[in-house]
Amino acid sequence: MSARYRTEAINTEGGDGTSRIIDGMEVAVSSPLGAAFDPAASNPEQLLALAWVTCLNATAQAIVRGERRTTVRVEVELHPVESGPGYEFHVDGYLSAEGLSDAETRELAAAAHARCPVSKLIGGAATVHLHAEVYADVVAGS
Repeated sequence: MSARYRTEAINTEGGDGTSRIIDGMEVAVSSPLGAAFDPAASNPEQLLALAWVTCLNATAQAIVRGERRTTVRVEVELHPVESGPGYEFHVDGYLSAEGLSDAETRELAAAAHARCPVSKLIGGAATVHLHAEVYADVVAGS
């Protein structure tokens, strides 16, 4: 089966500089571990959160066929690996849907998680968790 969409990204500067899509957008990046951390730039934690929050909510919307509003929020934390070198992401996703019971929301979250391409990529990690929560019409940070 042929690909439905393809993109290619490149980074030549590491955690501080830019990452870009070939013939497309360019994103300033800055490592939160670096001495020169620039909070106005992006970082892998933010990019992972954006990828999953967008994909998971688009998948939830496809499942409910736009018949109700859904919200997904994702929290990503960077932790030192307890049993080895380096770091790891701890990722928590929270899905809510207007007008659904707790059980129905959990079912929707499980269905979206099983279908979402980003969930398929990260879902097997021990540090990734998806939770159902009560729908709120207020978006944090706005």
